[in-house]
Amino acid sequence: MTEIVMSQTPPILHGPSDKEKKYDRQLRLWAASGQAALESANLLLVNSGAGVTGIETLKNLILPGIGRFAIYDDAVVEEADLGVNFFLDESCLGKPRSQCMTALLTELNPDVHGSWYPNEETASSLESLLTTSPVFTAIIYALPIAGKRLAQLVAYGIQHKTPLFAIHSAGFYSYFRISLPGAFPIVDTHPDETATTDLRLLTPWPELVDFARDMTKDIDSLDAYEHGHLPYVVILLHYLEHWKQTHEGKYPSTYKEKTEFRRIVQSAARTDNPEGGEENFDEAAAAVLKTVVPPSLPSGLREVFDYTPSESIEERSSFWIVADAIKAFHAKHKVLPLRGNVPDMKANSNVYIQLQNIYKTKARQDAAEVLETAQSIAPGRQFDPAEVELFCKNAPFVKLINATKGGDSASSSSVDLLRKVTAQELANDENADMTQSPLSLLPIYLALRATSHVASATADEILSSIEETIPGAKDHERIVSAAQEVARAEGGELHNIAALTGGMVAQEMIKIITKQYIPIDNTCIFDGIASRSQVLRL
Repeated sequence: MTEIVMSQTPPILHGPSDKEKKYDRQLRLWAASGQAALESANLLLVNSGAGVTGIETLKNLILPGIGRFAIYDDAVVEEADLGVNFFLDESCLGKPRSQCMTALLTELNPDVHGSWYPNEETASSLESLLTTSPVFTAIIYALPIAGKRLAQLVAYGIQHKTPLFAIHSAGFYSYFRISLPGAFPIVDTHPDETATTDLRLLTPWPELVDFARDMTKDIDSLDAYEHGHLPYVVILLHYLEHWKQTHEGKYPSTYKEKTEFRRIVQSAARTDNPEGGEENFDEAAAAVLKTVVPPSLPSGLREVFDYTPSESIEERSSFWIVADAIKAFHAKHKVLPLRGNVPDMKANSNVYIQLQNIYKTKARQDAAEVLETAQSIAPGRQFDPAEVELFCKNAPFVKLINATKGGDSASSSSVDLLRKVTAQELANDENADMTQSPLSLLPIYLALRATSHVASATADEILSSIEETIPGAKDHERIVSAAQEVARAEGGELHNIAALTGGMVAQEMIKIITKQYIPIDNTCIFDGIASRSQVLRL
């Protein structure tokens, strides 16, 4: 008797673990895979100047559970530090700033391991730290920074393909810049659910066609319940077939034709339905403009298809092999792999499940074909089917971030680009009143950039430095104003500006570490006076 009772007792349901409870909200944002990437990350902060923005960035990465971090900061704590840095107190005076900040930062999250440099035992210089430590996932460096030290970081980023984050805050102004190691693709971009519907009404496959025909072959003789619960996908497929028969085999393409087609669908609804109307036909009519569209190749994916990696096929990451496989799939079928999701709609539950299964089965078949093609492109390579399936599902929303050369080096290409962007932004400002657009924040970037290697400078010195890159800058009122404001700050950081900027930097770092969502490309400027930001590719 006991054995029977035990066999009938349901298993004990285990609730979320302590870790899942702790990170519950962020797990909803980037899931377990993103959290695992975050926990395996190893970050380096090279601090200089007041160093508040860098610490605020680390704070916002330690709280969600970054794996490891190291701070390189050769400053000693002074009285001025206590007024702007929440991670220092009076007991820290005269001690290494990196040591004190690390001790207080690690109190925020015991799961995170922190280390500080330089110390007497290891890494007496930045160069020795970079050469002896495990490879860093990403490096943050606070400006102003010495040119030699910056060159070391840029060289490290190129050698190890490590993203670099430059941050600069002075007074009410700040900016940060992301330098990525070459092209950086994002598959899991988390598109808006309303944009992901792909029903393939104009390119249906045989199983979907047969399903729709079976349900509508006697549509006029269906009883009120059956007619009022036809899925709108079936309704649209049925009347699209009728449209083709009377329009030389063509689907409605223009707005006028779609409006006429929508009227036909609306008029097919029965007015004597006991339920008082047919919601499914209303859904079908409302979906015409959105779903009756020919397949197209999104610009983001086209950019991926057109990009040629410098590495050989053997050296390429699985992303590029799968991208080539999807490109071959598109060339063969003139459509992308099916996502497989079906939106909610009025329908009989059993019929709706059948419809879902038809879409899911087709999506799995398309993903299997892409996997097979990827294996033929790179024989011997192992591909994770789940990774291929995710790529197929998100193919229309893949984003390729093309990085410019890292650091703040004054290479001819970066200077030319800066001049070009400056000319465009200042020209747009001249028409700002007419176009009702906000003024560009580029003058703030130019003023801060002029102090990238010095803690402070006079307004004239800042303007002279800008003139070397942007001739005529001294005659531009807003550039002069920005230079004066940066000079007034004398390299000092305001904690509220540093905290806000650190939050933005941490957000972008999480996107890059988890390879989810779309990071900025590549510079974000913040104006604390007007309380607004602008992203520019410089």
